[in-house]
Amino acid sequence: MEQIAYGMIGGGKGAFIGDVHRKAIRLDNLAVLKAGCFSRDVEKSKAFGTELGIKGDRLYTDYHEMAEKEASREDGIAFAVCVTPNASHYDICKAFLSKGIHVVCDKPLTWTVEQSEELMRISKEKNLLFGVTYSYTGYPVVKQMRKMIQDGKLGKIRFVNAEYPQDWLAGPVDEHSSIAPWRMDPKVAGATNCLGDIGSHIENLVATVTGKKIKKVCARLDSLVEGRTLDDNASVMVEYEGGGKGLYWSSQIAFGYDNALRIRIFGEKGSLEWVQEDPDYFYFTPCDGPKQKWSRGRDQFDESAQQYSRVPAGHPEGLYEAFANIYKPFILALSKQLRGEKLDEIDLDFPTVEAGLEGVKFINRCLESSKQGSVWVNL
Repeated sequence: MEQIAYGMIGGGKGAFIGDVHRKAIRLDNLAVLKAGCFSRDVEKSKAFGTELGIKGDRLYTDYHEMAEKEASREDGIAFAVCVTPNASHYDICKAFLSKGIHVVCDKPLTWTVEQSEELMRISKEKNLLFGVTYSYTGYPVVKQMRKMIQDGKLGKIRFVNAEYPQDWLAGPVDEHSSIAPWRMDPKVAGATNCLGDIGSHIENLVATVTGKKIKKVCARLDSLVEGRTLDDNASVMVEYEGGGKGLYWSSQIAFGYDNALRIRIFGEKGSLEWVQEDPDYFYFTPCDGPKQKWSRGRDQFDESAQQYSRVPAGHPEGLYEAFANIYKPFILALSKQLRGEKLDEIDLDFPTVEAGLEGVKFINRCLESSKQGSVWVNL
Protein backbone atom coordinates (compact mmCIF):
# COMPACT_ATOMS: atom_id res chain seq x y z
CA MET A 1 0.00 0.00 0.00
CA GLU A 2 1.28 3.45 -0.88
CA GLN A 3 2.22 5.57 2.11
CA ILE A 4 -0.21 8.33 3.04
CA ALA A 5 1.17 11.83 3.59
CA TYR A 6 0.51 13.51 6.91
CA GLY A 7 1.48 16.71 8.68
CA MET A 8 2.01 17.61 12.33
CA ILE A 9 1.20 20.69 14.37
CA GLY A 10 3.23 20.98 17.57
CA GLY A 11 5.65 18.34 18.82
CA GLY A 12 8.81 20.35 18.25
CA LYS A 13 12.35 19.62 19.40
CA GLY A 14 12.34 18.32 22.97
CA ALA A 15 8.59 17.73 23.08
CA PHE A 16 7.97 14.24 24.47
CA ILE A 17 4.58 13.37 23.04
CA GLY A 18 5.19 14.61 19.50
CA ASP A 19 8.12 12.27 19.10
CA VAL A 20 6.03 9.37 20.44
CA HIS A 21 3.41 10.04 17.76
CA ARG A 22 5.98 10.20 14.96
CA LYS A 23 7.73 6.98 16.01
CA ALA A 24 4.42 5.17 16.49
CA ILE A 25 3.26 6.10 12.99
CA ARG A 26 6.54 4.82 11.54
CA LEU A 27 6.12 1.36 13.12
CA ASP A 28 3.73 0.13 10.42
CA ASN A 29 5.18 2.23 7.58
CA LEU A 30 1.71 3.27 6.46
CA ALA A 31 2.19 7.04 6.50
CA VAL A 32 5.03 9.52 6.01
CA LEU A 33 5.54 12.98 7.51
CA LYS A 34 5.52 15.56 4.71
CA ALA A 35 4.58 18.87 6.32
CA GLY A 36 4.66 20.60 9.66
CA CYS A 37 4.43 23.57 11.95
CA PHE A 38 6.24 22.39 15.07
CA SER A 39 6.63 25.50 17.20
CA ARG A 40 5.42 29.08 17.59
CA ASP A 41 9.06 30.05 17.10
CA VAL A 42 9.18 29.97 13.30
CA GLU A 43 12.97 29.60 13.02
CA LYS A 44 13.07 26.74 15.52
CA SER A 45 10.11 25.10 13.82
CA LYS A 46 11.70 25.21 10.37
CA ALA A 47 15.09 24.09 11.66
CA PHE A 48 13.50 21.09 13.36
CA GLY A 49 11.42 20.26 10.30
CA THR A 50 14.59 20.27 8.22
CA GLU A 51 16.13 17.78 10.68
CA LEU A 52 13.11 15.55 10.10
CA GLY A 53 13.72 15.66 6.35
CA ILE A 54 10.76 17.84 5.40
CA LYS A 55 11.19 20.10 2.38
CA GLY A 56 11.37 23.83 3.10
CA ASP A 57 8.26 24.75 1.14
CA ARG A 58 6.20 22.52 3.43
CA LEU A 59 7.43 24.01 6.70
CA TYR A 60 4.92 26.63 7.63
CA THR A 61 4.74 29.80 9.71
CA ASP A 62 1.49 28.77 11.41
CA TYR A 63 -1.26 26.18 11.15
CA HIS A 64 -3.57 28.48 9.18
CA GLU A 65 -1.00 28.75 6.40
CA MET A 66 -0.36 25.02 6.60
CA ALA A 67 -4.03 24.09 6.26
CA GLU A 68 -4.56 26.54 3.38
CA LYS A 69 -1.52 25.55 1.33
CA GLU A 70 -1.65 21.80 1.96
CA ALA A 71 -5.30 21.72 0.91
CA SER A 72 -4.41 23.39 -2.40
CA ARG A 73 -1.58 20.96 -3.29
CA GLU A 74 -2.21 17.92 -5.45
CA ASP A 75 0.19 16.01 -3.21
CA GLY A 76 -1.08 17.65 0.01
CA ILE A 77 -1.36 15.82 3.30
CA ALA A 78 -4.31 13.48 3.82
CA PHE A 79 -4.41 13.99 7.58
CA ALA A 80 -3.07 16.37 10.21
CA VAL A 81 -1.87 15.38 13.68
CA CYS A 82 -2.45 17.94 16.44
CA VAL A 83 -0.13 17.49 19.44
CA THR A 84 -0.30 20.98 20.91
CA PRO A 85 -1.47 22.01 24.42
CA ASN A 86 -5.20 21.83 25.13
CA ALA A 87 -6.06 25.48 24.52
CA SER A 88 -5.30 25.31 20.79
CA HIS A 89 -6.90 21.96 19.89
CA TYR A 90 -10.24 23.43 18.80
CA ASP A 91 -8.86 26.13 16.50
CA ILE A 92 -6.28 23.84 14.89
CA CYS A 93 -8.64 20.94 14.29
CA LYS A 94 -11.31 23.27 12.89
CA ALA A 95 -8.82 24.88 10.52
CA PHE A 96 -7.87 21.54 8.93
CA LEU A 97 -11.36 20.05 8.92
CA SER A 98 -12.65 23.17 7.20
CA LYS A 99 -10.13 22.58 4.41
CA GLY A 100 -11.21 18.96 3.95
CA ILE A 101 -8.23 17.42 5.74
CA HIS A 102 -8.72 14.46 8.09
CA VAL A 103 -7.54 14.93 11.69
CA VAL A 104 -5.97 13.09 14.61
CA CYS A 105 -5.85 15.05 17.88
CA ASP A 106 -4.47 14.50 21.35
CA LYS A 107 -6.90 14.38 24.26
CA PRO A 108 -8.77 16.06 25.81
CA LEU A 109 -10.28 17.10 22.52
CA THR A 110 -11.33 20.64 23.51
CA TRP A 111 -12.19 22.75 26.55
CA THR A 112 -15.94 22.86 26.07
CA VAL A 113 -18.69 20.47 25.00
CA GLU A 114 -19.88 22.99 22.42
CA GLN A 115 -16.45 23.10 20.76
CA SER A 116 -16.26 19.30 20.55
CA GLU A 117 -19.78 19.11 19.17
CA GLU A 118 -18.86 21.59 16.46
CA LEU A 119 -15.77 19.61 15.45
CA MET A 120 -17.86 16.46 15.28
CA ARG A 121 -20.48 18.22 13.17
CA ILE A 122 -17.89 19.51 10.68
CA SER A 123 -16.20 16.12 10.37
CA LYS A 124 -19.56 14.42 9.72
CA GLU A 125 -20.71 17.01 7.19
CA LYS A 126 -17.46 16.72 5.25
CA ASN A 127 -17.18 12.92 5.70
CA LEU A 128 -13.77 13.23 7.34
CA LEU A 129 -12.16 10.75 9.71
CA PHE A 130 -11.32 12.14 13.14
CA GLY A 131 -9.22 10.18 15.63
CA VAL A 132 -8.42 11.04 19.25
CA THR A 133 -5.30 9.49 20.76
CA TYR A 134 -6.49 7.81 23.93
CA SER A 135 -3.36 5.73 23.74
CA TYR A 136 -4.07 3.04 26.33
CA THR A 137 -6.94 1.58 24.32
CA GLY A 138 -4.37 0.48 21.73
CA TYR A 139 -2.98 -2.38 23.82
CA PRO A 140 -3.96 -5.82 22.45
CA VAL A 141 -5.03 -7.01 25.91
CA VAL A 142 -7.46 -4.10 26.20
CA LYS A 143 -9.05 -5.16 22.92
CA GLN A 144 -9.20 -8.77 24.15
CA MET A 145 -10.94 -7.75 27.38
CA ARG A 146 -13.40 -5.73 25.32
CA LYS A 147 -14.18 -8.81 23.20
CA MET A 148 -14.67 -11.02 26.26
CA ILE A 149 -17.21 -8.58 27.69
CA GLN A 150 -18.96 -8.35 24.30
CA ASP A 151 -19.14 -12.16 24.30
CA GLY A 152 -20.83 -12.15 27.71
CA LYS A 153 -17.97 -13.66 29.73
CA LEU A 154 -18.69 -11.30 32.63
CA GLY A 155 -22.46 -11.08 32.22
CA LYS A 156 -24.08 -7.90 33.42
CA ILE A 157 -21.52 -5.39 34.71
CA ARG A 158 -22.08 -4.59 38.38
CA PHE A 159 -19.12 -2.41 39.34
CA VAL A 160 -15.99 -0.85 37.84
CA ASN A 161 -13.04 0.34 39.90
CA ALA A 162 -10.39 2.28 37.97
CA GLU A 163 -7.47 4.40 39.11
CA TYR A 164 -4.57 6.34 37.65
CA PRO A 165 -2.05 7.50 40.29
CA GLN A 166 1.17 9.38 39.57
CA ASP A 167 3.57 11.25 41.86
CA TRP A 168 5.31 13.82 39.66
CA LEU A 169 3.34 16.72 41.18
CA ALA A 170 3.47 15.50 44.77
CA GLY A 171 5.87 18.26 45.82
CA PRO A 172 5.33 22.03 45.93
CA VAL A 173 6.45 22.70 42.37
CA ASP A 174 6.62 26.30 41.17
CA GLU A 175 3.91 26.37 38.53
CA HIS A 176 5.87 28.89 36.48
CA SER A 177 9.18 27.03 36.58
CA SER A 178 10.69 25.14 33.67
CA ILE A 179 9.84 21.76 35.25
CA ALA A 180 6.14 22.57 35.61
CA PRO A 181 4.52 22.06 32.19
CA TRP A 182 1.63 23.95 30.62
CA ARG A 183 -0.77 21.43 32.19
CA MET A 184 -0.76 23.52 35.37
CA ASP A 185 -1.62 26.78 33.62
CA PRO A 186 -5.41 27.40 33.37
CA LYS A 187 -4.87 29.65 30.34
CA VAL A 188 -3.43 26.68 28.44
CA ALA A 189 -4.74 23.52 30.11
CA GLY A 190 -8.22 24.77 30.89
CA ALA A 191 -10.20 24.44 34.12
CA THR A 192 -8.68 21.13 35.19
CA ASN A 193 -5.25 19.51 35.38
CA CYS A 194 -5.36 16.02 36.87
CA LEU A 195 -8.88 15.09 35.76
CA GLY A 196 -8.36 16.34 32.21
CA ASP A 197 -4.84 14.99 31.84
CA ILE A 198 -5.18 11.47 33.24
CA GLY A 199 -8.73 11.13 34.58
CA SER A 200 -9.94 11.41 31.00
CA HIS A 201 -7.96 8.25 30.18
CA ILE A 202 -9.92 6.38 32.84
CA GLU A 203 -13.25 7.46 31.38
CA ASN A 204 -12.27 6.41 27.87
CA LEU A 205 -10.64 3.13 28.91
CA VAL A 206 -13.71 2.02 30.87
CA ALA A 207 -16.06 3.07 28.07
CA THR A 208 -13.96 1.24 25.47
CA VAL A 209 -13.65 -2.02 27.39
CA THR A 210 -17.15 -2.24 28.86
CA GLY A 211 -19.22 -0.38 26.28
CA LYS A 212 -20.99 1.32 29.20
CA LYS A 213 -22.17 4.92 28.92
CA ILE A 214 -22.15 7.15 31.98
CA LYS A 215 -25.55 8.33 33.21
CA LYS A 216 -24.37 10.66 35.98
CA VAL A 217 -21.33 11.56 38.07
CA CYS A 218 -20.55 12.81 41.56
CA ALA A 219 -17.06 14.29 41.65
CA ARG A 220 -14.60 15.96 43.98
CA LEU A 221 -11.59 17.74 42.48
CA ASP A 222 -8.90 18.76 44.95
CA SER A 223 -5.79 20.92 44.86
CA LEU A 224 -3.96 19.20 47.71
CA VAL A 225 -0.56 20.87 47.34
CA GLU A 226 -0.59 24.32 48.89
CA GLY A 227 -0.74 27.17 46.39
CA ARG A 228 -1.69 25.04 43.43
CA THR A 229 -4.10 26.56 40.92
CA LEU A 230 -5.61 23.44 39.34
CA ASP A 231 -6.60 20.04 40.70
CA ASP A 232 -3.95 17.42 41.42
CA ASN A 233 -6.34 14.75 42.75
CA ALA A 234 -9.82 13.72 41.58
CA SER A 235 -12.39 11.25 42.94
CA VAL A 236 -15.45 10.42 40.86
CA MET A 237 -18.44 8.18 41.60
CA VAL A 238 -20.26 7.01 38.49
CA GLU A 239 -23.62 5.51 37.62
CA TYR A 240 -24.00 3.88 34.20
CA GLU A 241 -26.95 3.75 31.85
CA GLY A 242 -28.68 0.38 32.17
CA GLY A 243 -27.31 -0.25 35.66
CA GLY A 244 -23.92 -0.67 37.28
CA LYS A 245 -21.74 1.63 39.37
CA GLY A 246 -18.18 2.88 39.15
CA LEU A 247 -15.48 4.59 41.18
CA TYR A 248 -12.64 6.46 39.43
CA TRP A 249 -9.59 7.96 41.14
CA SER A 250 -6.86 9.94 39.42
CA SER A 251 -3.98 11.58 41.26
CA GLN A 252 -0.65 13.26 40.62
CA ILE A 253 0.37 13.50 44.27
CA ALA A 254 0.56 9.74 45.01
CA PHE A 255 4.14 9.08 46.11
CA GLY A 256 5.50 5.78 44.82
CA TYR A 257 3.48 5.65 41.60
CA ASP A 258 4.74 6.41 38.09
CA ASN A 259 1.99 5.69 35.57
CA ALA A 260 -0.14 3.16 37.41
CA LEU A 261 -3.37 3.06 35.40
CA ARG A 262 -5.45 0.10 36.63
CA ILE A 263 -8.94 -1.15 35.79
CA ARG A 264 -11.02 -3.80 37.58
CA ILE A 265 -14.40 -4.83 36.19
CA PHE A 266 -16.84 -6.98 38.17
CA GLY A 267 -19.80 -8.68 36.53
CA GLU A 268 -22.37 -11.31 37.44
CA LYS A 269 -20.26 -14.11 35.89
CA GLY A 270 -16.73 -13.01 36.68
CA SER A 271 -14.16 -10.22 36.68
CA LEU A 272 -11.31 -8.71 34.67
CA GLU A 273 -8.25 -6.83 35.91
CA TRP A 274 -5.47 -5.03 34.01
CA VAL A 275 -2.53 -2.81 34.98
CA GLN A 276 -0.98 -0.51 32.36
CA GLU A 277 2.55 -0.87 33.75
CA ASP A 278 2.34 -4.63 33.04
CA PRO A 279 0.47 -4.26 29.76
CA ASP A 280 0.93 -7.70 28.18
CA TYR A 281 -1.07 -9.54 30.85
CA PHE A 282 -4.53 -9.39 32.38
CA TYR A 283 -6.52 -11.48 34.84
CA PHE A 284 -9.85 -13.15 34.19
CA THR A 285 -11.71 -14.77 37.09
CA PRO A 286 -14.85 -16.72 36.16
CA CYS A 287 -17.45 -17.17 38.88
CA ASP A 288 -17.05 -20.95 38.76
CA GLY A 289 -13.28 -21.29 38.39
CA PRO A 290 -9.84 -20.13 39.51
CA LYS A 291 -8.19 -16.83 38.63
CA GLN A 292 -6.56 -16.99 35.18
CA LYS A 293 -3.56 -14.98 33.96
CA TRP A 294 -3.84 -14.29 30.24
CA SER A 295 -0.73 -13.46 28.20
CA ARG A 296 -0.49 -11.47 24.98
CA GLY A 297 1.38 -13.59 22.46
CA ARG A 298 0.93 -16.86 24.33
CA ASP A 299 -2.80 -17.31 24.92
CA GLN A 300 -5.19 -17.38 22.00
CA PHE A 301 -6.68 -13.92 21.59
CA ASP A 302 -9.58 -13.11 19.32
CA GLU A 303 -8.44 -11.90 15.89
CA SER A 304 -9.80 -8.43 16.66
CA ALA A 305 -7.13 -8.21 19.38
CA GLN A 306 -4.43 -10.51 17.98
CA GLN A 307 -3.99 -8.42 14.82
CA TYR A 308 -2.42 -5.68 16.94
CA SER A 309 0.23 -7.91 18.54
CA ARG A 310 3.70 -7.52 17.04
CA VAL A 311 6.17 -9.69 18.98
CA PRO A 312 6.10 -13.05 20.81
CA ALA A 313 5.11 -13.47 24.46
CA GLY A 314 7.69 -12.36 26.99
CA HIS A 315 8.95 -9.56 24.73
CA PRO A 316 7.09 -6.60 26.23
CA GLU A 317 5.09 -4.36 23.99
CA GLY A 318 4.68 -0.84 25.31
CA LEU A 319 3.39 2.67 24.78
CA TYR A 320 4.84 3.10 21.29
CA GLU A 321 2.95 0.02 20.12
CA ALA A 322 -0.22 1.20 21.85
CA PHE A 323 -0.01 4.52 20.02
CA ALA A 324 0.76 2.67 16.78
CA ASN A 325 -2.39 0.61 17.31
CA ILE A 326 -4.42 3.82 17.33
CA TYR A 327 -2.84 5.01 14.10
CA LYS A 328 -2.87 1.66 12.27
CA PRO A 329 -6.67 1.31 11.97
CA PHE A 330 -7.07 5.05 11.42
CA ILE A 331 -4.65 5.08 8.48
CA LEU A 332 -6.01 1.83 7.03
CA ALA A 333 -9.55 3.23 7.22
CA LEU A 334 -8.40 6.48 5.64
CA SER A 335 -6.67 4.60 2.83
CA LYS A 336 -9.84 2.63 2.20
CA GLN A 337 -11.92 5.80 2.10
CA LEU A 338 -9.48 7.52 -0.24
CA ARG A 339 -9.93 4.57 -2.61
CA GLY A 340 -13.65 5.28 -2.62
CA GLU A 341 -14.56 2.17 -0.62
CA LYS A 342 -17.28 2.14 2.02
CA LEU A 343 -16.09 1.88 5.61
CA ASP A 344 -17.55 -0.75 7.93
CA GLU A 345 -17.85 -0.41 11.70
CA ILE A 346 -14.91 -2.79 12.14
CA ASP A 347 -12.69 -0.35 10.21
CA LEU A 348 -13.22 2.33 12.86
CA ASP A 349 -11.34 0.52 15.63
CA PHE A 350 -9.81 3.68 17.06
CA PRO A 351 -11.07 6.40 19.42
CA THR A 352 -13.22 8.66 17.26
CA VAL A 353 -14.43 12.23 17.64
CA GLU A 354 -17.47 10.82 19.44
CA ALA A 355 -15.15 9.36 22.09
CA GLY A 356 -13.44 12.74 22.32
CA LEU A 357 -16.78 14.44 22.85
CA GLU A 358 -17.78 11.97 25.58
CA GLY A 359 -14.48 12.68 27.34
CA VAL A 360 -15.10 16.44 27.27
CA LYS A 361 -18.64 15.91 28.60
CA PHE A 362 -17.23 13.79 31.43
CA ILE A 363 -14.63 16.42 32.37
CA ASN A 364 -17.09 19.31 32.32
CA ARG A 365 -19.80 17.50 34.28
CA CYS A 366 -17.26 16.45 36.91
CA LEU A 367 -16.14 20.08 37.22
CA GLU A 368 -19.77 21.13 37.59
CA SER A 369 -20.37 18.51 40.27
CA SER A 370 -17.28 19.45 42.25
CA LYS A 371 -18.03 23.20 42.15
CA GLN A 372 -21.53 22.52 43.51
CA GLY A 373 -20.19 20.60 46.50
CA SER A 374 -19.92 17.14 44.94
CA VAL A 375 -23.54 16.69 43.94
CA TRP A 376 -24.82 14.20 41.36
CA VAL A 377 -24.85 15.67 37.84
CA ASN A 378 -26.38 14.06 34.76
CA LEU A 379 -24.32 13.69 31.61
